Amino acid sequence: MRDAQPLAHFETLYAASDDPWDVRGAWYEQRKRGILLASLGKPRYRSAFEPGCGNGEMSIALAARCERLLACDGAASALEAARRRVPDAASRGIRFEARRLPTDWPRAETFDLIVLSELAYYFDEAALAAMLASATANLAPDGELVLCHYLHDFDDRITPTMTVHALADALPGLRRALHHRDEAFVLDVWRPVASSEGEHA
Repeated sequence: MRDAQPLAHFETLYAASDDPWDVRGAWYEQRKRGILLASLGKPRYRSAFEPGCGNGEMSIALAARCERLLACDGAASALEAARRRVPDAASRGIRFEARRLPTDWPRAETFDLIVLSELAYYFDEAALAAMLASATANLAPDGELVLCHYLHDFDDRITPTMTVHALADALPGLRRALHHRDEAFVLDVWRPVASSEGEHA
């Protein structure tokens, strides 16, 4: 099983720039963050997990809605950029950690929000299936699993975006609560079946 794109690829990107995809300034990124945050079903979360946090821009937005946020990345240079971007991370309830996924998934923790944004398509289907299974196992009964990914082709993507979301949609025990697709990206939110049924009881 291949874990993901070789980390050297991302180390090279972050060595050249602490914001290689212009997540701070690009309208696509700003708009996507706004829609993702507006799609969350609760105003506040107890404990959230953001794999592939990059330079921490999304982490800042998520932390404003969470008591605790674990944000991780496999690339040391990305984590360095995140820690520079959020020097007061501890006071915001953010833990930045180095983790190589899916091997280093935090299986001992439970989260009521897990956000995979612009990440899952860098994994092959076997690694992605392992990661999604771990996400389901670590999701609280009232939790939400969020996937948000760019739709169009680009050179370093391993798995097509719609394949990624189809694999998540097939996870046992989860029901898709929200689906958004426009010309740029697709966003889905899943909740445990018991929680989803309870909302409509």
